[in-house]
Amino acid sequence: MLTARSLGKTYTVADKPPGVAATVRHFFRRQTREIAAVSSVDFEVRSGEFVGFVGANGAGKTTTLKMLSGLIRPTSGSVRVAGRDPFRREHELLRQITLVMGQKQQLIWDLPALDSLRINAAVYDLNRAEAKRRISDLAEMLDVGSLLTQPVRKLSLGERMKCELLAALLHHPKVLFLDEPTLGLDINAQESIRKFLAEYNRRFSATVLLTSHYMADITALCERVMVIHGGRMIFDGELDQLTERLSPLREIEVHLGTPLDREQLADFGEVLACDGPKVTLAVERGHLRQAVAALFRELDPIDLTVRQPAIESVLGPLLSGEAALHANQGDGA
Repeated sequence: MLTARSLGKTYTVADKPPGVAATVRHFFRRQTREIAAVSSVDFEVRSGEFVGFVGANGAGKTTTLKMLSGLIRPTSGSVRVAGRDPFRREHELLRQITLVMGQKQQLIWDLPALDSLRINAAVYDLNRAEAKRRISDLAEMLDVGSLLTQPVRKLSLGERMKCELLAALLHHPKVLFLDEPTLGLDINAQESIRKFLAEYNRRFSATVLLTSHYMADITALCERVMVIHGGRMIFDGELDQLTERLSPLREIEVHLGTPLDREQLADFGEVLACDGPKVTLAVERGHLRQAVAALFRELDPIDLTVRQPAIESVLGPLLSGEAALHANQGDGA
């Protein structure tokens, strides 16, 4: 359904030092430099897949989505959506795709959301009966039926985002590009939108490419994850494979019969938490068996649990730009 081959986008920007003199020189002799927002990206997404697309701010996620949706033309390479070039803006393709960007509004601010939905229905040549049916079905899925007659400015951010989703999906697109759809929402609103997106994907077999900085979005909805860093794709594979690569550690939670201090526990691993008899240690995977054996042999614990670190602690540094995954697409697939 989605194919990118050596996809790249380079922007030419003005390069002007500060100051009046520099401004005058720049007026007569403009200097520019090129910034590669996306560099030689390759991937394929099958029909019906729900794929997470993650990376730090400025990594190239939104630029890639804009090229996939036809808003900007690639500088190099090619992209195909449902077998078509999205930049040609063919009606047949536009009826199959949608792009949702968090807090980017398409509903008319002072009118009830229902009026904007009727306009969207007319744009997509939906007759009145079909538009009414689709609005009713999607409103029920999103639990916003009672909100559609209120002015958009009266709605909370979460309510408004649900109505924005309804407007973006009224034509039942087969391909969804979602750029931070839960941005700024509270926990309840985020969870509600996640459930809706999962249900929409299941009911309509939609292909979904999701960018988000909320780890709960990725872990709840996506089995496959693509990671972009510095404009290059550095991982494409299952979420579990990504966490294995990024986290060479395991956490051991131990319940002891007698509390010990951190110094007494340091020989067994890195002490992450020590709360009386409950202790959490971090141990390298290669030393896990020896560490567990030593804990049972020397401390005789009441209970012991081994687990992977929380996904937030694994992917958080990557998304904030504090770490990079040194791998290529082939390694992660």
